[in-house]
This record gives sequence, structure tokens and C-alpha cells, in this order.
Amino acid sequence: MRNTRRSWWIWGFVFVGLVGLMTLYQAERGTRLQMPQSELAVLVRQGAVQSIAVSGDETRAIVTLRNPGAGELARRVVLKERGVAAGFVEQLGLSYAQLDAQGVKFKVDRQSNFTGVGALVSTLVPFLLMIGLLAFMMRQAQSGSNQALSFGRSRARLLTGDTPTVTFSDVAGVDESKQELAEIVEFLREPEKFIALGAKIPRGVLMMGPPGCGKTLLAKAIAGEAGVPFFSISGSEFVEMFVGVGASRVRDLFDQARKNSPCIVFIDEIDAVGRQRGAGLGGSHDEREQTLNQILVEMDGFDTDTNVIIVAATNRPDILDPALLRPGRFDRRVVIDRPDVKGRRSIIEIHARGKPLSADVDLDAVAKQTPGFSGADLENLVNESAIQAARRNARQITNEDIQQAVDKVRFGPERKSRTMEAEELKVTAYHEAGHAVVMHVLEECDPVHRVTIIPRGMTGGLTSSLPETDTYLRSSAKFRADLAAALGGRAAEVLVFGEVSTGASGDLEFVTKTARDMVTRYGMSETLGPITFGQKQELVFLGRELSEQRNYSEAVARQIDHEVRRLVTDAYDRAVKTLRDNLDRVHAVARKLLEVETLDRDEFVGVMSAAG
Repeated sequence: MRNTRRSWWIWGFVFVGLVGLMTLYQAERGTRLQMPQSELAVLVRQGAVQSIAVSGDETRAIVTLRNPGAGELARRVVLKERGVAAGFVEQLGLSYAQLDAQGVKFKVDRQSNFTGVGALVSTLVPFLLMIGLLAFMMRQAQSGSNQALSFGRSRARLLTGDTPTVTFSDVAGVDESKQELAEIVEFLREPEKFIALGAKIPRGVLMMGPPGCGKTLLAKAIAGEAGVPFFSISGSEFVEMFVGVGASRVRDLFDQARKNSPCIVFIDEIDAVGRQRGAGLGGSHDEREQTLNQILVEMDGFDTDTNVIIVAATNRPDILDPALLRPGRFDRRVVIDRPDVKGRRSIIEIHARGKPLSADVDLDAVAKQTPGFSGADLENLVNESAIQAARRNARQITNEDIQQAVDKVRFGPERKSRTMEAEELKVTAYHEAGHAVVMHVLEECDPVHRVTIIPRGMTGGLTSSLPETDTYLRSSAKFRADLAAALGGRAAEVLVFGEVSTGASGDLEFVTKTARDMVTRYGMSETLGPITFGQKQELVFLGRELSEQRNYSEAVARQIDHEVRRLVTDAYDRAVKTLRDNLDRVHAVARKLLEVETLDRDEFVGVMSAAG
């Protein structure tokens, strides 16, 4: 901090000095003109001269005019001729009497002339300042603090034990991943334990998984647990507009790491420089590929006898270069996926530390209500519930606050200010009732969690369901039941009002995509059999999944369209039949929604039981 302030003072002094000298030079230059002696004699006879001063060393004379003309810039005039003789007045062809008659003051300065020295100083000082400025910049560049001349140096941040750290106890929901990374920390702490068995230190660890699942948080935990120097840098910080800067920064980073070994280097979002080579628009001269080549050499080249471990994170492992993923560079691949119900419970408990929770909050129930949530989603959930409680000026976070936060994180905020006409509200109530009744009746569907006609996010109403347990496989029967439940809203509108509205547009998109995936991706068509149709093509620089390679004929394409239509039609017929058999329940749920706007699981089951 002190060095930074000192640099600012030096730069400020240099700037002020240059501006002052330039101002004085321009003022001095602008206030003096030159003229020959013959012209000066004419001006004296015309009475335009006020005074004449001859310097002591008789090198020049300075003349002051009485009334300078409009075209003259100043009152002070310097004669062109040098070497003014003692008989200066006689050289002008004048006499002292004539000078007195014209009122001209004439004097001779007997002191040494400082004007020449001042001119010399004013000429040399700018050059001396420029030389000093260049010397200062070169010195700063050698020390690495000048950003303008040190762009080839690494921008990695070195973490030491003095900074606040995150430990493995602050990370939950990824127990297997923590164990993999804990071995790396143990290897750095007790290398003799592994070397005695002939084990080698891993060269690199690649953490991959969806966004928000804790990759960067785990890297922070490694930094807090390892007890060795930890360098952190982002993949995008290597590449600049200058050619060769990325490779230079990679070399500088590994040079620093070797000087501080054993140490850990963490590269976040490595896909920024680790994309597969040969796919760029610049060919082999692409700056990004040069950076990647340097990373490959540094990780496993000739000079490999170093205790430097590379930890990288990415959510796009499919686009990384194969040479980067081979053993010897990234020996371990740690998959960090979304947590299960037990992991979600642990994550919520960590984020709920220090927050006052009321007695009715059940963290186990909250964990069951949030399938598919990542660690970042759960952190946002707890934070939103605290904000909800603060908005009510409450002292504790209640279960209702958490329920509101779950719906807000999943579907968006409520839009109670959006007014709906009575007829539209009635259509929305029957639409959501149709979804809920079909979900409740069909055994393959997940249980209904909440039904509401309050607009939330981009929807006019909402019917949500939650599975009893975390599931990772879906059967064909489950897909067909979900299709029928998604079409339950449209079927209810047709049965009750005899027409359809635009409220089912999102449902139709979901149904169409799901049915096509059943046919082309999962092989769930009895006619076409267990075959995958179409291959996604991804262009690394132009986007992902821009086109689909059709590996089937036009006749098969017609069969695919026919199968998709058949699945959707069968699901719609099933929804209509289910609602027709339970029409009294549909009316009961719709009336209750119009009355209270929102039904939770227990209230919905109570209405269904009373009506059926």
C-alpha cells in the first residue's frame, strides 16, 4: 500500500512538472518577437518604442513597445542580431538626444546575463525529466508492478495461511468428492506415507459437474486444508489481445509454482483455454491453442520432477481436448453432481447456521421438497426465506417463509399485482384443477405438492408435484402418466367450457418434446424399436447443438412423427377419460381455488376426499 501511494506521488510530481515547464515555455515564446536593427530605428523615430535594455554581456537587446499593433503577440521584442557592440545607439543611426526626444528609456544591465542560463535550463529540464521518466518506468517493469509493461506476467493470486479460509467442514453433499480431494491434501502433508509404497503424486485433478454444485467451493476448501501455497486463476485470464501473452502467462505461472513447490494451482473454468484443438477459426496459430499447448507441456513435458498439483474446474468436460484429459495430466476426474436428499439436508443445515428458525421448520421436509436443487440453489433458498421473514418484520424464519422461498426459487416470484377478470380466473382454476386431479388419480405420477392460481413467473397458475424419494430412472409408464397430467389442464377446459385457451401453450411444448425424446432418444416406441435417431452436432466456436445429423430416411421420419402424434393423442384421451370419471372432484378443487387461491398438499387431499 505504501509503495502504491509513493508511485502516485512520483507520477503526480512528474506530471505537474511537465505541465509547468510547457506552460512557461509557451508563455516565454509567445511574449517575445524578433526584429532587425533597421526596423527598430524606424520604430524609435515613430515614437513607438518605450524602452531599450542592453544586456551586460552585450549579446542582445530587449525592446518594449508603447502601443503594440494588433498583429503583434507581445510587448517584448528581441533583436535578431547577436553581439551588440558598445555603440549600440550609434549602430541604429540615432543619438541619445533623439532617444530622449522620443521618450525612450535606455539602460545597460551591468550584471551577468542570467537569461541565457535560464534558456539553457528550460531547454535541458524537459529532456532530463523524460530520461528520468523512462528510467522509472523501466525500473517498475523489472519489479513487475507496472501493468502496462508486465502483461506477459501471470495474474494468479497466491493464497497464504493469513487469509480467511474455507475448510472441508463447510462443504456438504459431495462426500465422495471430498474424499478424493482429501487424499491430495494428505499427499502434500505426508508424502512419505505414499512414497514408501511407490505411489506418485497425482499431476492434476479435474472437477466437473453442473453449475452451482460446489466446484469452486471445494477448491477453496483445498486451499484452506492443504497448508501449502495455493495459486488461483481463471482460464479466461490467460488469453489477451496480444499474440503469445497466454503462453507467456502460463510459463510465468508455473515458474512461480515451482519456486513455491510443493503447491497447488487452481484453474477455474479451464474450458476457456482447454477446448479441443483443430476446431478454431485460426487454425494452429490461434492464440487459445498456443496457450493450451503451453499448458500441456508444463503439466507433462520434459521437466516433470516438480511437486505442483493442478486442480481445474469445468462444467463442459465434453469439449476439452483429449490430450488434456489423459492420465499424466489430469489423473483424476471428480464428478460433482447435484446432491441427493441427504446431501441437501446437510447443505441446508450449513447455510442455516446463525439464522433463527422457528420450531415448525423441518429441514428434512425441506430437503425432500427440493429435488434437483444444486448447492447454489439451496443457499439462495435459505437466503430468500430470511429476506421473506425480514420483510414481515419477524424475528424468526417460519415454515411458510421457506415454502414461499422454494416456490420463488423454482418458479419465480408471485405477481399478485396482476389483475385477472373473473372469467379468466375461473378458466385458470379449472385448468390447474385438471392438472392436479389427473396427477392424483394416476398412480405413476408424483404426489401433488401445491396448487395455486396466483400468477408466478411466466405462468398464470401453478401445479407442482414432488416425488417421495429421489429417482434417477424413469420408466415408459411414468412418461405416459406425465404426458396425461400435462394435458389435464387442456382437457379440463374442453370438458367444462367446450373450448381451449392459450393457457396450455407451455404444456403443449413440454408434451411434444417429451414424446419426441421417448421415440428418438429412449427407444420407447413399439413400432420403431430400441433405436436412437439423429445425432447432435456441436460446433465449438459457433454454438452448441446447432444442427442435427439425420441418420434416417424420410420414411422413418414420417414414422417418428406418427409415433409422436400417437403418444400425445393417447395421453390426451387418457386425461379426458380420467377427468370425466372424476368431474365432481374437478369442480370441488376449482371452487376451492377460487376461494382461497392456493392449496397445499394436505388441503388438496382433503378436498379430493370430501368430493370423492
